[in-house]
Amino acid sequence: MFDYTVQSDKSINVAIQSLEANLKDEQFGVLWQFDIKNKLQEKGLEFNHDYIVLEVCNPHEAQRVLNENLLVGYFLPCKIVVYKDGETTKIGMPKPTALIQLVDNEEIQNIAKDIEDRLVQVINKSM
Repeated sequence: MFDYTVQSDKSINVAIQSLEANLKDEQFGVLWQFDIKNKLQEKGLEFNHDYIVLEVCNPHEAQRVLNENLLVGYFLPCKIVVYKDGETTKIGMPKPTALIQLVDNEEIQNIAKDIEDRLVQVINKSM
């Protein structure tokens, strides 16, 4: 499976606040928060699902993988999504290990596994 997704009893805003706090503990920051629903509606398109994409980055880890292979930048920054599915809030991400398989480099795969494990912990703490 290419993703990791959990359900939360929290509202989207509370889940995002929790994510931001827990990401800081792992030296990750939110670079950008993209509200897909608002952006599509701003363009006159109908989309009624609350769907927020957080682009997150740990600068030290980004430098580490980019020094190994510049193509890894195609996968940066990491994305965590928070959205409503019916009445349920979901928090998820594409697994870094699934994406990084496209780059044939064992060292980068090990780094991706470490990052994935840390982001899974962040998501689990944020539920």
